[in-house]
Amino acid sequence: MKVLVVGNGGREHAIAWKLLQSPKVEKVFCIPGNGGTATLPGCQNMSLQVDDFEGIATIASVQGVALVVVGPEAPLAGGIVDFLRYRHGHIPVFGPTKEGAQIESSKLWAKELMHRAGVRTAKAVEFTELEAALNYLEQQPLPIVIKADGLAAGKGVTVATTLPEAMEAVQYLFKQRFTKILIEEFVTGQEVSILALTDGSIVRPLLPACDHKRIGEGDTGENTGGMGVYAPAPWVTPELMAKIEAEVLQPTVNTLREQEITYQGVLYAGLMITEAGEPIVLEFNCRFGDPETQAILPLLETPLVDLLIACTEGNLAKFPVLDWLPGSAVCVVASAAGYPGKFQRGDEITGLSEAKEKGAQVFQAGTTLNHQKKLLTDGGRVLSVTGLGVNLAEAIEQAYAGLAVINFPGMYYRRDIAGRVIPPEVGNPQDITPSDLESNLEPELDAPEVPPEAEPLPENAQQTDLT
Repeated sequence: MKVLVVGNGGREHAIAWKLLQSPKVEKVFCIPGNGGTATLPGCQNMSLQVDDFEGIATIASVQGVALVVVGPEAPLAGGIVDFLRYRHGHIPVFGPTKEGAQIESSKLWAKELMHRAGVRTAKAVEFTELEAALNYLEQQPLPIVIKADGLAAGKGVTVATTLPEAMEAVQYLFKQRFTKILIEEFVTGQEVSILALTDGSIVRPLLPACDHKRIGEGDTGENTGGMGVYAPAPWVTPELMAKIEAEVLQPTVNTLREQEITYQGVLYAGLMITEAGEPIVLEFNCRFGDPETQAILPLLETPLVDLLIACTEGNLAKFPVLDWLPGSAVCVVASAAGYPGKFQRGDEITGLSEAKEKGAQVFQAGTTLNHQKKLLTDGGRVLSVTGLGVNLAEAIEQAYAGLAVINFPGMYYRRDIAGRVIPPEVGNPQDITPSDLESNLEPELDAPEVPPEAEPLPENAQQTDLT
């Protein structure tokens, strides 16, 4: 069969790479793809934009594509699934409809959905006016969370520890023409990302992963689309996974179905696990995570194409369990200098074949091939370098060994990915041994502080109180 993957990031490279491991998949088309998918055997890039639904539909029809897999959130929020599935020949698509994609494209809509589903989430207040939001901030305890009610490429959330920082975040979002923002309580605990496949009726969770969003080591600096991830999170027990499925994932899918919303794709829950072991939803996403996908898919043994087709056909139940390779995976993102701010494009990348010899799997994100077939940087997050190992320590060692031989001008990457499990004081990632890991498997929870009692809300504020 032929499969079409929409997107051009490391996530889409990983999806195409995994799909082609199945003998059922003879070819993968990527729209628009990147330098990695351009050189992936069995894969072909197509020069279209992800919002060119008509062009995508034409290619899918002409090429006899059996399945379309949508990577980014923007085309999902724009209605690509509705267009391909209902308006253009009933092309099978893995992904939620436009209505379902609101679970990511509108934080407020997601909060209301969770309220109906009985899913625990942080308390939040919606604001449509700058002055009211600033007045409210002055009355709240810190830290506090500022969120855009809309898509922001993974950078629409600020965890403010000071009042000036919080006010600056609110002002920035309104300047970016977001018409609604949410100010949310800060919840303490340990964060984990749970991606689950769903056919609209049941869910099949993938391995729990821990993402590192901030640009700086020690989780400092600006938020990014993600600087690294490890999977599975060793502190997420089977009992906790069962609780997350029963109290978060399945009730959400049930509520979507009750509202007659077709949701056949990934339900991605960004969770905070409290010290008492309770999962609280920080946010939902409507697609595979990036870079979570680059760590999770290399460990998946059940053929990905079979799972995605089962989701689109509504028969995911035929997979009562998913098969996984033993061990762990660590993905470290190499970014261009200046990211997440302004960055340079067009620098030559070297060392990928040497990284492969070291055992690392390199998924390309912000890359392109020039006319001389040289690989050049073409984005903020340039590469996702994944290491596998029998345990987390070996996976870290392999990922950083791969990064050590890759080079492009201004290349930057964090050196503390998985640092909560293997603290930096253990030593350099290359020096970590499996014995170092054994005594560091307990989650490191942020120490909660007792906040002062909050003042009443302003009259023109609307509160969504979802606990």
